[in-house]
Amino acid sequence: MIICKTPRELDIMREAGKIVALTHQELQKHIKPGVTTKELDTIADRFIRQLGAIPSFKGYNGFTGSICASINEELVHGIPGDRVLAEGDIISIDIGAKYNGYHGDSAWTYPVGTISEEDERLLKVTEESLYKGLDETKAGRRLSDISHAIQAYAEAEGFSIVREYVGHGVGQDLHEDPQIPHYGPPGKGPRLKQGMVLAVEPMVNLGSRYVRTLSDNWTVVTTDGKNCAHFEHTIAVTEEGYEILTKA
Repeated sequence: MIICKTPRELDIMREAGKIVALTHQELQKHIKPGVTTKELDTIADRFIRQLGAIPSFKGYNGFTGSICASINEELVHGIPGDRVLAEGDIISIDIGAKYNGYHGDSAWTYPVGTISEEDERLLKVTEESLYKGLDETKAGRRLSDISHAIQAYAEAEGFSIVREYVGHGVGQDLHEDPQIPHYGPPGKGPRLKQGMVLAVEPMVNLGSRYVRTLSDNWTVVTTDGKNCAHFEHTIAVTEEGYEILTKA
């Protein structure tokens, strides 16, 4: 069941989203060669709690981190640990924060120092594919209009879209209906309604679209070992379009 949020609930979710956005801004200051993903996790955990929220991911289905930190060929769900960031890496940071009972959720992929032109283009196209999808968001449109716009753009630029992982609704639960694939034909699925809150999060690969999960049962990597990127915003559907909730 898709739950449309009330104005009061949206006010709370704006605060949750703002905390997520501010946490991203804080972590950006620390993403550099020589830093471990555990250090980033500790910074994020402390920062989220100082702002009156709790990390959404901590303990979620047994996940041990407060953020997901995925490097290079790691797509999503990277567990923070002793891995040290190196010059030229790219790192996807996924952050969730629960504030007054409601979640905000956003992911961004960052360069570590100077990265290759290929990776720069990967990040640019993945971010742009997110906004191509959001441009299709408006009350009355179909859910798959978002999906199709993302796929069409990313593939036209020569990249591939991961199909095993999807966006989702957000609210009192971190993952709510509907599921939002980032591929497929337009004009399908439920109609968008004012008050729906969605996490749209294209995952784009340099090489093939195929991925696998490592033996830790969390970290997802590309099967061909090529780099990948992940960008996500939590948005609210409006009559005229959408509102990004995960912004500072």
